[in-house]
Amino acid sequence: MMKRRDFLASSIAVSAAGGAPLTSAPAGMSPADDQPAREYYELRRYQLRRGPQTKVLDDYLREAFIPAMKRLGIGPVGVFNTAIGNDSPLVYVLMACPSLDPLVTANARLASDAEYQRAGAPLINAPAAAPAYHRVENSLMMAFAGIPKLEVPPAISGQRSRIFELRIYESHSKKANRKKIEMFNTGEIAIFRRTGLRPVFFGETLIGSRFPNLTYMLVFDDLAARERNWATFIADPEWKKLSGMPEYSDAEILTNISNVILNPAPYSEI
Repeated sequence: MMKRRDFLASSIAVSAAGGAPLTSAPAGMSPADDQPAREYYELRRYQLRRGPQTKVLDDYLREAFIPAMKRLGIGPVGVFNTAIGNDSPLVYVLMACPSLDPLVTANARLASDAEYQRAGAPLINAPAAAPAYHRVENSLMMAFAGIPKLEVPPAISGQRSRIFELRIYESHSKKANRKKIEMFNTGEIAIFRRTGLRPVFFGETLIGSRFPNLTYMLVFDDLAARERNWATFIADPEWKKLSGMPEYSDAEILTNISNVILNPAPYSEI
């Protein structure tokens, strides 16, 4: 029987670019030996029912999961609750890792982690009659060449809260998906930064639902700042020029855009 690690590795190689190997040049970038290594991300989406499930998951993530991820060398780990979006309550968990292996082997290693098993027992051992969550979906991503590592927002003294926006761009084909990634790598991310749209990560989905797609996250001081910064971006002359190029038009490379506004949990590392 094929080992789980071998199966996942082969699946990634096929799904990453319609059969193109992961070692091929990133979209919109030329091959170079000095390119920084790109991180991998796992994004989990927990669908809950209102009531005791929310506390069980919250306690598990805070007391068992995040400490265990640190022991495995995975992190930072972000935990986010849905502020504006469908299907509430939803909890998003984002993990960053410098290499693929710790993510692939995490479940097996957690099975032998006594501290994790003890601290996470209420969720791990939840009975069928009282499950800890309704459903969980996972996606595996690789960072864009244009932003190869997750950028944890700096702590701001006296700031009471901040919000995050998670956006997913779907395409009709992997070729179109790679064209949108090229657009981000070669110009759009730079315009984001200049107009006040602060990125946390950009990821090319390797395995997950609604494939092919890309996913990214932005951080804002509040909803008012979000509105101002997006308006600045949309009005930017360089953005208008870039988005006006025929090869980068939404009609050619995108089929759907979805977004959700998130609040970080008090113990979130992002």
